[in-house]
Amino acid sequence: MRVIFAGTPAFAVPPLQAILDAGHDVALALTQPDRPSGRGLALTPSPVKQIALRHNLRIEQPASLKSEAVQQQLRDVQADIMVVVAYGLLLPRAVLQATRKGAINIHASLLPRWRGAAPIQRAVEAGDTQTGITIMQLDEGLDTGPTYLAQSIPIADLDTAGAVHDRLMPLGAQLVVECLRQIAEGTAIARAQPSEGVTYARKISKSEGALDWREPAGDLARRVRAFNPAPGTIARLRDQELKVWAAVALERAFDAAPGAVVEVDEHGPIIACGTGSVRLEVLQRAGARRMNAGELMRGFPIEVGERFDLP
Repeated sequence: MRVIFAGTPAFAVPPLQAILDAGHDVALALTQPDRPSGRGLALTPSPVKQIALRHNLRIEQPASLKSEAVQQQLRDVQADIMVVVAYGLLLPRAVLQATRKGAINIHASLLPRWRGAAPIQRAVEAGDTQTGITIMQLDEGLDTGPTYLAQSIPIADLDTAGAVHDRLMPLGAQLVVECLRQIAEGTAIARAQPSEGVTYARKISKSEGALDWREPAGDLARRVRAFNPAPGTIARLRDQELKVWAAVALERAFDAAPGAVVEVDEHGPIIACGTGSVRLEVLQRAGARRMNAGELMRGFPIEVGERFDLP
């Protein structure tokens, strides 16, 4: 089929490559405008733009899809379908109607669970034991359209959001190619989402990364995994910020205030929480590399009796 592809981050790269490999005509690649990146803040193309350039695809980078000029540009492509993967812009009704068969989306959850902006992170944070990919027809709602295909994967106890993301990428590529085949052949079946089990994966704010030791240990350890690699979680001690990249919840409870360092061993400090305790295992000081907590403490000692700040 003749395809408009809309995507921006690395998650969208395998699906674009798979669509090209399957022989579809990607007539236009839409991606976000180049953004400043790195220490020099040089304008950097998105991962989707980089692969589109390698394949000599036509590329457009509108800041919005609301203008009539942009919408007419999409209609002029005369595409059969639009494929959307983590594009990052709202699609007005006129855009959804710009192709013959509308738009489909690769969504990183098992809809209707975790509609919204951060489905992978929220699934890990909530302690879900599985997630997956859903291929859905886009409508004007927030991930409310009918679904074509879905496939699940397990979430292991110590999985980070980054690990789950990397396992979902190839699955999304596989399912979208199968969905395009079925749509082209007229065998695709769109099923309305059930009204039960709807949850919303709200966008993650940077402020959520500040660890609040008054919370249960299990909640804090899951948030560390959910916000790895971004936006990360922060613990403050002696007016210094430590990024926490790995933490393990312990069932052991201590008669100590939340945030208090109750034990220290070669694996890292153990911190009292609202319920239970947490061992911090991989940390990073500002301007330094991440390292095992035991290694970090050789240059930044953490002692029993100290107390991490509360947000």
